[in-house]
Amino acid sequence: MSLNDRIKQGVAALDAAARPWASRSRLRGWAYEFLLFGLKQAWASLFGAAMLVLLLATRLWWLETAPLARYDFLVLGALAIQAFMLATRLERWDEALVILIFHAVGTAMELFKTAQGSWIYPEASLLRLGGVPLYSGFMYAAIGSYIARIWRLFDVRFERYPPLWAPWLLALAAYANFFTHHYIVDVRWGLFALSGLIFWRTRFTFRPDHAVRRMPMIVGALLVALFIWIAENLGTFANAWIYPDQAAGWRVVGLAKLGSWYLLVMLSFVLVSLVHRPERAERQAPPSGRAASGSRSPGSAGAASGRS
Repeated sequence: MSLNDRIKQGVAALDAAARPWASRSRLRGWAYEFLLFGLKQAWASLFGAAMLVLLLATRLWWLETAPLARYDFLVLGALAIQAFMLATRLERWDEALVILIFHAVGTAMELFKTAQGSWIYPEASLLRLGGVPLYSGFMYAAIGSYIARIWRLFDVRFERYPPLWAPWLLALAAYANFFTHHYIVDVRWGLFALSGLIFWRTRFTFRPDHAVRRMPMIVGALLVALFIWIAENLGTFANAWIYPDQAAGWRVVGLAKLGSWYLLVMLSFVLVSLVHRPERAERQAPPSGRAASGSRSPGSAGAASGRS
């Protein structure tokens, strides 16, 4: 039996034990749904969380006398995480291909940005391209992995999704602006406005448990950007990379970076949509909030974990 199958069995057993308790009142149903939401979010973040653990653990306990450079160890660790997720079917091969594209896109931007002095990788290593250690691309891959897994775990569908060319236009323009704003005017405010124009009517539906929940697309992207910004602060604290104003000592990354992460989330979303095509949400009223005790829906804890 594969690890993925064992996880599915464990989740199903946990759900069977907790479901009767959750069904006794609306408040308990909401509490259980919130618990499932958090657990699924954590499970979707597996790649990124493992990378953060590696960054922080090696920052705190890496020996300067070690025969292997810390950054090189991070490259090997990232490869091991990726191999583990594919071998255990926690990530699909078609998703991995798209994430590899995002890895390459991110590395290209890293090479340009470090050459411009936007940020630096202060530690020595062998496995690098120019000033960019090879593990850096895996941090972009972690964002793509999260979006791909969240799409499946929560059975994400869309209401009033724009024409397919529009998100691609936004993503390509945002990526180009990461480069061109060093030479010509920075148009990110125009890109924010364009994203609002494209997605202002778009909502996505998701299932933490049985009930179908809805959220505006822009709000969802902003929330993901916020959590990436928090992870970025942990990454810079771990000396994974630093910004010029952190050279004399660590400080919190400015909130202005949220805008950059928001645009990068949009780029990642568009790339993941190559394998998870945006599906139209079914028109149906959500359940009343009490956890249903009858037949299980595709969004229930056991079914969703089976698609992880």
